[in-house]
Amino acid sequence: MIDQNDGGAPGGPRPTDERDAARATAEQDPAGAAEKGEGTAERARADRPRRPWWRRWARRLGLTALVLAVAVTLSSVVYNAATAGRSRVPAGLTYVRTGDLMTRYRAWGGGGSPIVLVHGAAESADTWEAVAGILARDHRVYALDLNGAGYTSRRAPYDLDHQARQLLAFLDALHLRRPVLVGHSSGAAAVAEAALRAPDRAGGLMFLDGDALSGGAGPPSAVRHLIIPPYRTSVLRLVVRSDWLIRTIYSTQCGPSCPRLDAAGLDRWRRPYEVAGAESGVWGMLRYGVLGLTEDRLGLLRSVGVPKAVVYGAEDHVFAKDSAAETARRIGAPNPTLIAGARHLTLISAPSRVARAVEDLGAVS
Repeated sequence: MIDQNDGGAPGGPRPTDERDAARATAEQDPAGAAEKGEGTAERARADRPRRPWWRRWARRLGLTALVLAVAVTLSSVVYNAATAGRSRVPAGLTYVRTGDLMTRYRAWGGGGSPIVLVHGAAESADTWEAVAGILARDHRVYALDLNGAGYTSRRAPYDLDHQARQLLAFLDALHLRRPVLVGHSSGAAAVAEAALRAPDRAGGLMFLDGDALSGGAGPPSAVRHLIIPPYRTSVLRLVVRSDWLIRTIYSTQCGPSCPRLDAAGLDRWRRPYEVAGAESGVWGMLRYGVLGLTEDRLGLLRSVGVPKAVVYGAEDHVFAKDSAAETARRIGAPNPTLIAGARHLTLISAPSRVARAVEDLGAVS
């Protein structure tokens, strides 16, 4: 006889607590037990407080941004490594020592009075080729690459003081006596500052498509603050390597009367930014923005006793409509010359008109 209190039963051991009962139930009805367990888990999740919707979206956006940042950074690093090769400096260039720089320059003509042509931002001595060829019939013409541009050795600081010292040292090195100084765009500031420092060294002064003011062509670029390594290197190389972008910028600044850039023309604008040291020079120049003088400093030119001229493209959209007249008044020059139909690159779109204005200035110097 079996005692009912012994815990035994003919069919097997009897459950003695809730867990044993649940275990037994699960063994007898596995599907029902699973449903019961899932329901319990669901109730637990329902009872747990949910995060606000905005926190869930913020988390998703943060993860997406992190993944994109990693992907872009890796792509930038790979692209920079693949494009690390630098272009060679063209053979046969001419240089002269100007203080702490080896200044590259070009020269045209064999006789006559001297004229020195100073380029603007993103330009070089080569930009003056059409104008210089016309002036060389009766003059000795020189164009130099300012610090940070063209093929001149690059050395910080890339400020106006350095450029003015470079220009005056260039006149000394080539023994140029009282040349007419012509500055295009931001190059107007370099010739203005040089004339203020050494008024007896200039025979005449022309501002071509430039007002020589600090910020006259707009506020300093914010690019250097927004783009950091390695992205800035990638951005610069993408811009420099794009034929379409170079042609677009050129045609916008030059206008329909300018010749279309062929392969050689593209290389002339592109290669100075592909040689060794060019990229660091670009970011060094962006630190200072468009170089220029204060209004008070520039106004001192009124007392410099040399002939002056201001020449603008009539359709130049870089400056305000009254910039040419205001600039002439500010420096004590006659009424400005406006070249009909020309935009900012008058030295390319209207070389004959520019050369004529330079000769007219030289005639009274």
